[in-house]
Amino acid sequence: MATFDGKLEVEVEVKSPAQKFWEALRDSTTVFPKAFPQDYKSIDVLEGDGKAVGSVRLITYADDSALVKVSKETIDAVDEVGKAVAYKVIDGDLLKYYKSFKCVLTVTPKGDGSLVKWSSVFEKAHEQVPEPSIIKDFAVKNFQELDGYVLAN
Repeated sequence: MATFDGKLEVEVEVKSPAQKFWEALRDSTTVFPKAFPQDYKSIDVLEGDGKAVGSVRLITYADDSALVKVSKETIDAVDEVGKAVAYKVIDGDLLKYYKSFKCVLTVTPKGDGSLVKWSSVFEKAHEQVPEPSIIKDFAVKNFQELDGYVLAN
């Protein structure tokens, strides 16, 4: 039985200081639906505090979201010092296309701003499933929008 494993990663430079950007990312449960209602209807914490390892969040995306309307994620690892978080999708629309979908997000200081790195490791449900570049593009857009939000607040 063939597996269709893949990996995608992207780096985005933002103007926000790393600590401020990291804090806004960590508060995404509150920040994202408020700051980006065009992208997120709601983010509900189902288990834990939404930040700690083992926390489960239910993300409901905006109606015009192309691929995914609902996604349930669990946090696998957090490194506050290194500003990194690992999470995986455990339920929702994405799992129609991918058997597994895990992501790691890191924020590194770079000059006055930061370098945000998002990477995902996934296994396609079948060969015809496209690369999740739409999700990568959404992540990039999110980081750019979050940068604007952090700088304005």
